[in-house]
Amino acid sequence: MNSALSWDEFRLVKAIADAGSLVGAADGLGLNHSTIFRRLGAIEAALGAKLFERSRSGYQPTASGEEMVAVAKAMSDTVVEFERRVAGRDVKPSGELRVTTVDSMAVYLLPPIFTRFRQLNPGVHLDVIIAPNQLNLSRRDADVAIRVTNEPPETLIGRRIGPIRWAVYGCPKLAAEYGRRAIEEAPWVGFGEHLGSAVGKRWTERNISLRRQVCRVNSILGMAEAIASGAGAGVLPCFVGNPRADLTRIGEPIAALDLDLWILTHPDLRHSARVRAFTDYVGGELVKLRKTLEGSE
Repeated sequence: MNSALSWDEFRLVKAIADAGSLVGAADGLGLNHSTIFRRLGAIEAALGAKLFERSRSGYQPTASGEEMVAVAKAMSDTVVEFERRVAGRDVKPSGELRVTTVDSMAVYLLPPIFTRFRQLNPGVHLDVIIAPNQLNLSRRDADVAIRVTNEPPETLIGRRIGPIRWAVYGCPKLAAEYGRRAIEEAPWVGFGEHLGSAVGKRWTERNISLRRQVCRVNSILGMAEAIASGAGAGVLPCFVGNPRADLTRIGEPIAALDLDLWILTHPDLRHSARVRAFTDYVGGELVKLRKTLEGSE
C-alpha cells in the first residue's frame, strides 16, 4: 500500500457493508454507482485485499472487509462524539436544532409552541423530524426528543411533563349505536405495524379480538381519520380526540393506557444554549397543557 487511506474511503466501505449493495451505498452517499464501483476497486488495489464477496444476494464483507468496517464505525463514533461535545459548548441560542417527535404531537400541540420559541430565539433554526420510532440521540440523529414513553432510555436526560391519557372514540353515529358496548362489540381500528406502545398493544390484545380489528393503521393521525370516517371505534390520545367535532369520546380515559410525555436530550448537550433554551421553554409550555394531555378539557 503506497498511501494512507482517508476517512472518505473508510466511510465508503462502511456504506457498502450497511447497504449490502453498491446502489444502496451510492444513494446513501449521494454518488453514482460507477463512482462507488471504481473507488472500491481502487481501495482494494491499494490494500492488496478483497473487501467484499459479490453474489446475487449482494455485497458481503470478507474478513478484511469486516475489519475495515469495524475501524470505520469506530472512526464515525469518534467524529459524532466530537460534534456532540462541541455542540454542547455554544454560548447563545443559535444554529440548527434537530427535534424529533411523533405525528400527533407535531400536528395537534407543538406548532404554536415552536412558533413562539422561534420568535423568542430567532437565531435557532428548527429541523423537526417526525418519526414513530426512537431516533439515536447518541449519534445525533436528533438533538432533542419529545417522546411518549413509560421507559425513557437510561442514556438520555430530560424532564417528565406528565401523563398522556387515552380513551375510546368513534364517529358520532357509531358512538350512538354502540355506546359503552363499543369495546365489547364495535368494529375496531387498531395499531398498525411499528405503531403503539407495548402498553397499548397489550390492552388491544386483551380486549379486542382479531376478527373485530377491521382496520389497522401505522399512524395516530391515520387512525383518527379512519375512526372519524366510521370505519370503527378505536383508542386515541385525548388531546387528539377531544377537540374534534367528528369524534365522540366513549367513556372516561382508560388508566391502563396512560403514557408519560418526556422531553429528552443527550447528557453532552445539556449545557448547549440552544438545547437548554428549547427544553426549558417547550417543557414549560407543555406543562401548561397538562389538562389537555390528561383529557380533562
